[in-house]
Amino acid sequence: MFDIHDPEIRFALQAVQQAALLVRLIQTELVVSAQEKEDRSPVTMADYASQALVAHLLAESFPQDALVAEEDSIALQGTPLLGQVTAYVRHQLPAASPESVCAWIDRGGSIPAGRFWTLDPIDGTKGFLRGDQYAVALALVESGQVQIGVLGCPNLRDGYRPDHGGEGSLVVAVRGQGSWVASLVSPQYFDRLQASRRLDPSTARLLRSFESGHTNLGQIDQLATVLGIASNAVAMDSQAKYCVLASGKADLMLRMLSPSRPDYREKIWDQAAGLLIIEEAEGKVTDLDGKPLDFSTGRTLANNRGVLASNGFLHPAVLQALHQMGA
Repeated sequence: MFDIHDPEIRFALQAVQQAALLVRLIQTELVVSAQEKEDRSPVTMADYASQALVAHLLAESFPQDALVAEEDSIALQGTPLLGQVTAYVRHQLPAASPESVCAWIDRGGSIPAGRFWTLDPIDGTKGFLRGDQYAVALALVESGQVQIGVLGCPNLRDGYRPDHGGEGSLVVAVRGQGSWVASLVSPQYFDRLQASRRLDPSTARLLRSFESGHTNLGQIDQLATVLGIASNAVAMDSQAKYCVLASGKADLMLRMLSPSRPDYREKIWDQAAGLLIIEEAEGKVTDLDGKPLDFSTGRTLANNRGVLASNGFLHPAVLQALHQMGA
């Protein structure tokens, strides 16, 4: 069992729990007005509120630590949405003002180096907008290695069962101390996660991104054919997939390169927490070439192509199949 009284672990758990419950409140009230960012992915007031809250809590707990996060306040400033975001942040921080909310959000613009925290305030924003799976993802990275990873999944029970409006899952991994899951609402008891022991690739349970623009569906189908997998891949948003795999309820997860974005490189906040959760559940995560994910290259995984996560046992067979496909 990890040391729940460790200051870093305690901060990460409390920050993600509070942010995930705030995001759930916003979703429950059906406040899903979305802006369009430059990359045309939707961003909601929940993203902003979540990032502001976690950034403030980090400044209180570890004021010298850098935060590398997805959002900035540029599109928010001077809009009516800022007032709505501030009102929601005040549910947790009554003294919040529009100015302080923008300052907290922009704390996430740090350059990653040495020791830093990386945050996706809502991983799977489109899943959030559909009322489906999403996660608040926070990780501590030191010298390019993830040390703590926490996911808050409001619509996932026991780390693997879709359950909209239920207890939700708070999942934590600490390097060398395993992966664990508890109720998001009341995280008193943590159960250890264990990846599956499946050895036969043809019986593997495969996960993929829900959004077709985030992956290459044709190559995933081709991979399934090469491996002899008869069942269809299960589509799911966000790093909630990583929890399902770490729970042993799935065996493989791929982020293939989309044909529309062959040069795309993953953002570090989209992978850091989930990677450690799988590894500490005795699974394995690499890129599509079998290389470890490199978190020392800035805000993206510049030295990696795509992502392959598995229970560990199936990893060599999948890498061989990918090589055979030229993927």
